[in-house]
Amino acid sequence: MSPLKIKQGSTSHSAYNLRPNFSDVEERHTLAVLVENEPGVLARVIGLFAGRGYNIESLTVAEVDHTGHQSRITVVTIGTPQTINQICAQLGRIVTVHEVHDLTVEGRAVERELALFKVAGKGDDRMEMLRLADVFRANVVDSTLESFTFEITGTSEKIDAFADLMRPIGLVEMARTGIAALSRGEV
Repeated sequence: MSPLKIKQGSTSHSAYNLRPNFSDVEERHTLAVLVENEPGVLARVIGLFAGRGYNIESLTVAEVDHTGHQSRITVVTIGTPQTINQICAQLGRIVTVHEVHDLTVEGRAVERELALFKVAGKGDDRMEMLRLADVFRANVVDSTLESFTFEITGTSEKIDAFADLMRPIGLVEMARTGIAALSRGEV
């Protein structure tokens, strides 16, 4: 009797199969969706995620072609490769969707986010706020005698790190735009 052979990527769920099934590993993906800029399109795209129980980590939408009336939706979501492929296929079936790109699969992408931080404090805390802002290249966009509002752009990790440092000093409020992303290099 020959031993059981399991092909890589097999979905066998045997207790003896100690190799992880990499198709079950969830990954973070950034999707770029070019759509018609008309009422209800965003609701249909978001409805696809909500109706199937997919989570959205970040969502940005803006018109990118005024004459062609097209908008770009950038969605960051988490799922298995099969789930992400299913999301892309289902997005592509929506009539008002022109293009769907999985920037994570297509190659390296540039991702940036904008955030505003309101931080309150007095005395030495104000000096520490300004020092940290300088290190993170954050700009002061509003200042009072008791608070600063900083603007910072960068990766989500950079913004998270800035928030972690500002929290104990006196972070009052934060607003984030969500991720904007483009693939690197030429078309």
